Amino acid sequence: MPALRVAVADDSVLLREGLVRVLGDAGVQVVGSFGDADSLLAALPGLAADAVVLDVRMPPTFRDEGVRAAIELRRQHPGVAILLLSQYVEVAYAQELLASGTGGVGYLLKDRVISLDEVRDALDRVAAGGTVLDPEVITQLMARRVDPLQSLTPREREVLELMAQGRTNAAIAAALFIGVGAVEKHISAIFAKLGLDAAEGDHRRVLAVLAWLQAQ
Repeated sequence: MPALRVAVADDSVLLREGLVRVLGDAGVQVVGSFGDADSLLAALPGLAADAVVLDVRMPPTFRDEGVRAAIELRRQHPGVAILLLSQYVEVAYAQELLASGTGGVGYLLKDRVISLDEVRDALDRVAAGGTVLDPEVITQLMARRVDPLQSLTPREREVLELMAQGRTNAAIAAALFIGVGAVEKHISAIFAKLGLDAAEGDHRRVLAVLAWLQAQ
């Protein structure tokens, strides 16, 4: 299998070069390293990147340049996966990145990324079209919303939260100590209760998560 091709953007030289080294040690081919979002976007067409890893806050304002770049990147290069790294949980930014419901996105907290395997796993999942959210991001998103999923059972809520973390059906089954068949039944029930038609295909997983996270 060819190495995953990844571009990196972070304004901190130390953090950026450290991330490049960490990704290289994890078997990832880093095809570009940038100190700001504009440089990343300008160079991306020539990089043939499978995914980008970028900070949320970058020059010049250090507010939301990373998210703005991610949204523009998704518009211009919909096949490129996006993994945002942030020092803090930025609820509004997480929602905006997830708003398209198409998958291939992730949001992790820098301080909670503790291993090469975790970084590589997150990149593999978003590159495959999945959605990866740090559990703390999910917790804060949940805390700011009225629960719209009154019809879900406690077990279905557990399954949906694990879906939001990007877990496969087999991983959900292992985490909850139930069979894969039971997980599939719970997911089917979640889709039905949320009114997600089978025509949505695999995107129903992402849409189910968004229905939970984005409800007011």
